[in-house]
Amino acid sequence: MIEGFACIDPNSNYSFSREKYNTIFLCQYVSANAGCAWYEALSYNFSVQSAVAAYLSRYLPYELSTGDIVLTAGCNHGIEIMMAVLAAPGANVLLPRPGYPLYEARAALGGLEFRHYNLLPEKGWEVDIEGVEALADENTVAIVTVNPNNPCGSVYSYEHLTKIAETARKLGIMVISDEIYEHCAFGSKPFVPMGVFGEIAPVVTLGGISKRWMVPGWRLGWIAMTDPKGILRKRKIFEAIIIYRGISVDPAAIVQGAIPQIIATTDNAFFTNAMNIMREAAEICYQKLKGIECITFPHKPEGSMFVMVKLDMSYFEGIVDDIDFCTKLAKEESVVICPGSGLGMENWLRVTFAVDPPLLEDGLERLKSFCLRHAKPQKAEKTV
Repeated sequence: MIEGFACIDPNSNYSFSREKYNTIFLCQYVSANAGCAWYEALSYNFSVQSAVAAYLSRYLPYELSTGDIVLTAGCNHGIEIMMAVLAAPGANVLLPRPGYPLYEARAALGGLEFRHYNLLPEKGWEVDIEGVEALADENTVAIVTVNPNNPCGSVYSYEHLTKIAETARKLGIMVISDEIYEHCAFGSKPFVPMGVFGEIAPVVTLGGISKRWMVPGWRLGWIAMTDPKGILRKRKIFEAIIIYRGISVDPAAIVQGAIPQIIATTDNAFFTNAMNIMREAAEICYQKLKGIECITFPHKPEGSMFVMVKLDMSYFEGIVDDIDFCTKLAKEESVVICPGSGLGMENWLRVTFAVDPPLLEDGLERLKSFCLRHAKPQKAEKTV
């Protein structure tokens, strides 16, 4: 089966794997702390918080402190915490469409209303600022952004992030910036942390080591408060995060113990090499998908590990929608792709390119063959 076109573990790609190297630090920590088998207040591991704060501060115009960092068991845990903390009676949060479904699920579980604003494919999947302003009301508490973007593969410019921050200030809300794909940018626009704009509007950043360090199974993330004016503390948002964190799960102790060394000793060559490989894979994906007549490619991927493409359903015979397409593709070609309906975009597909190049090319050739096989007769003849 061709794995990884829908849900990707970059460590399965030999080109990205760093786990053996990082495991050395895990072993060293376990060896040095063999007698420490008791419970700890792991969410307050100051050496780890300090390492994360120093790491994030490299890219900000001001310094974060250990008190600005809350450790989480992965970025998904951070999403859980933020959606729970904001779930006051009557409150609502603005989520992107297409987007990551866990935000909706966690908001719904806590009784927090969610409203979808659109990302605009014709503008490189930028936020529809006018749409955001139309959706928000006096009960709106936050807007969620994802940059670099999963599922779209876009990277927001400094200018666009400024507009988002200014819109949040105008509406009197915070920005929850999902940056789990931080620095996974390989196009013309560099990654800019939303925290840079914390003076304009308060920013809560969700991040972790899973994507940049290619260790998704280690489940170590963080919530970072970039709020120089102290607005979130005055509103007791930070206090609520700490309280919820106290009744929640902890990141594994041995992973926490290894983090300071991993952050300190990973050289830029590792990150540069990873992005070079990702750029190559994105180009393969772009060129291959451009050659499939029934697929529209509105924006070349510039970041993360994914891209959204649109299906022309009029091309097919016997396929009714994107879910039907992906189901039959998996059965007939052993190629698994995520249907856009699951991300709020019917008759779109999310394709990942974090796959070894030969496997990626093979999978995309199978995709093309599948499309030709299911084309209406006149469409197939035209293509041939």
